[in-house]
Amino acid sequence: MKYVAHINVMPHKELLDPQGKAVNNSLHNLGLNNLHDVRIGKHITLHVEAASKDEAEKMTREACKKLLANPVMESFDLTLTEA
Repeated sequence: MKYVAHINVMPHKELLDPQGKAVNNSLHNLGLNNLHDVRIGKHITLHVEAASKDEAEKMTREACKKLLANPVMESFDLTLTEA
């Protein structure tokens, strides 16, 4: 079966996010003062072939833990849909 994995990787809330802070300041400079606490992360889409949804999720989590997200600095969440 074929699946599409959507992965969101974000810096841990406890860590400073300099890119998010820069965007937050720029938004305020543009007069968008009601927007706060910007955090910048990344969105990854993968196409996965697996015998089952559980197997596809297992492979995707392994990819996240080993390569796509740095567990020291980032967390991730994922969703799988049938392709």
